[in-house]
Amino acid sequence: MRLLLVEDDLILKDGLERAFTKSGYAVDVIADGDSANKLLAYQEYDVIVLDLGLPKLNGFEVLKRLRARGNTTPVLILTALEDTQNRVKGLDSGADDYLTKPFELAELEARVRALIRRGVSGGSAKIHFGDLSFDTTNRQCFFKEVVLSLSPREVALLELLMLKAAKVVSKTKILEHMCNWDEALSENAIEVNVSRLRKKLNVFGIEIRTIRGLGYLLARLETTA
Repeated sequence: MRLLLVEDDLILKDGLERAFTKSGYAVDVIADGDSANKLLAYQEYDVIVLDLGLPKLNGFEVLKRLRARGNTTPVLILTALEDTQNRVKGLDSGADDYLTKPFELAELEARVRALIRRGVSGGSAKIHFGDLSFDTTNRQCFFKEVVLSLSPREVALLELLMLKAAKVVSKTKILEHMCNWDEALSENAIEVNVSRLRKKLNVFGIEIRTIRGLGYLLARLETTA
């Protein structure tokens, strides 16, 4: 999943970038509101963590412009402004959650996970595709009670395919959601990761189906009598 962190505190943003990357997110970091607003006009994210006290354009304005464009990406406000008035203003401006500084990293990560899965799994910590389940908290995949041994790239790929189950996911979308702008991952690399993950899923009767010219689709493996 791809996350945008908008934070101008150098120490905090570096620490959060490392923490979210370690948790399996592709993380982009922006330090001012104007740059964030311009980026969000064309780049899609799975979740946005947004400070309010930003230079050039404050977080309230970034959020208002985002929602005015019809963008429904989940937004968590992370700010030192803890009074009720600013909390209400943030939520009324379109934020999905509001967390004040100082905070516990575990709580922040839990809130981010909850926002991502809210629209796709009814708020459950697990995503299901038949007997296949993905635990978003521990980032582990199970087939019934069997834990699948997956690389970090395979975990990220399977999570995306399960979140978009029954929909075709293009290579471009996979690249957008699995890589930040500092990473160079080619379409050939995507094909390699798809091939490796496909072999592991086929054992359990699940396939990653190639829809020529469009992308990939998670499906039950078709068998012949």
